[in-house]
Amino acid sequence: MEAWRCVRRGYGRCVVGRGRYPMLPHHQKSLGRDWTTPWENLQRCCWNRHISSCMRWPGHYSRVPYPYFSSRHFSLNWRPPCLFESRTPFQYWNWRPDNLSQTSLIHLSSYIMNSEGDEPSSKRRKHQGTIQRHWEYICNHNKDKTKILGDKNVDPKCEDSDNKFDFSVMSYNILSQDLLEDNSHLYRHCRRPVLHWSFRFPNILKEIKHFDADVLCLQEVQEDHYGAEIRPSLESLGYHCEYKMRTGRKPDGCAICFKHSKFSLLSVNPVEFYRRDVPLLDRDNVGLVLLLQPKIPSAASPVICVANTHLLYNPRRGDIKLTQLAMLLAEISSVAHQKDGSFCPIIMCGDFNSVPGSPLYSFIKEGKLNYEGLAIGKVSGQEQSSRGQRILSIPIWPPNLGISQDCVYEVRHLPKVEKTDSDLTQTELDKTEVLVTAEKLSSNLQHHFSLSSVYSHYFPDTGIPEVTTCHSRSAITVDYIFYSAEKEDVARQPGAEVALVGGLKLLARLSLLTEQDLWTVNGLPNENNSSDHLPLLAKFRLEL
Repeated sequence: MEAWRCVRRGYGRCVVGRGRYPMLPHHQKSLGRDWTTPWENLQRCCWNRHISSCMRWPGHYSRVPYPYFSSRHFSLNWRPPCLFESRTPFQYWNWRPDNLSQTSLIHLSSYIMNSEGDEPSSKRRKHQGTIQRHWEYICNHNKDKTKILGDKNVDPKCEDSDNKFDFSVMSYNILSQDLLEDNSHLYRHCRRPVLHWSFRFPNILKEIKHFDADVLCLQEVQEDHYGAEIRPSLESLGYHCEYKMRTGRKPDGCAICFKHSKFSLLSVNPVEFYRRDVPLLDRDNVGLVLLLQPKIPSAASPVICVANTHLLYNPRRGDIKLTQLAMLLAEISSVAHQKDGSFCPIIMCGDFNSVPGSPLYSFIKEGKLNYEGLAIGKVSGQEQSSRGQRILSIPIWPPNLGISQDCVYEVRHLPKVEKTDSDLTQTELDKTEVLVTAEKLSSNLQHHFSLSSVYSHYFPDTGIPEVTTCHSRSAITVDYIFYSAEKEDVARQPGAEVALVGGLKLLARLSLLTEQDLWTVNGLPNENNSSDHLPLLAKFRLEL
């Protein structure tokens, strides 16, 4: 016999007929998506019956249960997995079906076991455990040397100053419950109880309490959960919360929460990426930009711009992703712009649905992108596919969007007789960063922020990628914390019209993990981590 067919449904097929007979008549016990049953039941109902018609299933049906009983499995080189609970010791090296006691329980999983050995497939359910993450402390002794310490118990002596403001920032996609249920195929590896919101939210709140960040940038915050549970819980922890819901049918959005004791709120600036008058922008993603002022005893207290977003997922619509990013950068430019022409320090968090090294990622970090000849399916680097190969148009977005190729709001010259500067509305004055007469068609995008990523995205010793999200389909990095680094640590972009004044120093970051690390605890979500994303966390210092 090669296999049983679909034990979860509790039936098999007879070789001589077309009917079905019950395989697990009684005493079966559900364990999430799996079953256990006394061995004698299986022996009585399956072992001695003709079920050779099931032989076609191994290797052809992705949900066929294991183990597969066949003579080729009973070799000295094969060790069965830990599937049995018996009152007597189990001898692996002399395993035969008749060695099982009548009181043994056999575990029937709904996932595949590698029949060539005891190595499970990467996404087979594993034992449960806890993820071990530690702080990596970073001291910038000079612009060419960065020291990372792995000892979580030692706080290195970074450059100290009496005039400084230290704070921490968390970016966390907490996985909307509605999206989880709409995309349940991504979580087949999970036990059902860990997917319930009543189980997930206490875990998420526990993480937030544990890390105790001064600023929270949350994505996929479901509106009803935000009003009933998330906001009240965070306010009880001393946070002030601002929220922007998506504009379409999906009832989730982005939230930025900050501690009353650390910051004062100066302005709230939501960004809607849907534009009725621009056919390209027919998606309901949003962003949120806050201007915060540290609470410090200083006459000239600086300000910090914090942005949060969740860009479009679709890997084949890089044109929409780039346009959404340009809109967010334009709003950041408007909010962070200071009277002397410089920008205040900027922190930009979110789920950008783009991988490290992709054109979109490079544009954020390098401040420029020539997209001539670039296929829309290659912008985010999420997948290597023959689909989405249409070349980006030049320009990507139409002029009526009101955003220049420098990713700032533009105001065109108006006839002098018809309108003067005094006739401009306050909104137009607030969003005036560049004056454009006639912009040539160009495939060059740029922005004037010197942004760095908190994470390096690869482990330096092995070169193995870090991951921020892990489910049944993929394990990659799509979440980021970008920040405007100190001026001496960042090379000025040639031709930049404006400069950053007063950058941030990265003090520490919470370590990320590899895909293999995450699958040792059954991927995400699991019993201890209740989102399919990991929280990102960084500590910054602002020199005053």
